[in-house]
Amino acid sequence: MKNTKSLYHGLRFPPAVISCAVCWYFRFQLSQRDIEELLFERGVVVSYETIRRWCDKFGKGFAHCVKAARRKPGTTWHLDEVFVSLRGEPYLLWRAVDQHGAELDVLLQKRRDKAAAKRFFKRVLAACPEVPRKIITDQLRSYPAAKAEIPELAKVKHVFVKASARLNNRAENGHQPTRERERRMRGFRDA
Repeated sequence: MKNTKSLYHGLRFPPAVISCAVCWYFRFQLSQRDIEELLFERGVVVSYETIRRWCDKFGKGFAHCVKAARRKPGTTWHLDEVFVSLRGEPYLLWRAVDQHGAELDVLLQKRRDKAAAKRFFKRVLAACPEVPRKIITDQLRSYPAAKAEIPELAKVKHVFVKASARLNNRAENGHQPTRERERRMRGFRDA
């Protein structure tokens, strides 16, 4: 019988400490040095660099497990995009959330045109098992142009909200954790 090694094999610290540190980093607005202090208060001496390596190694796997355990997405999707700075260059962070505020998908792109919107629609459709009943967006023209080219979305109701009215609150509020993290890190350095 083949003996498979644990994901944590060869690491100095127990899996409970590693998973706790990674969850704290991604769940709460804590820096790696804050997590280092919290672990030190609990008797675990670990450097912030080690925590950074754990987040790089295990963060994606934890996110995948959390995403798989989520409930079924709602029938109303709120789509929005926001500019973020990555290595000093402006990028667009496209985000889709359902009516409950649960994040459906996120995509980082350079452009804001029809092709970019179409790519985002296809990605969200691939991530969600069901087609929405209604899509709510701001008045960006690339949304309806891209929606018209995707057959699955042909019969989906498309609602526009004025940017000045701030009625697309589900999607706008979804950007807040990203903005807070960007401010704390003084801009993003990696994608």
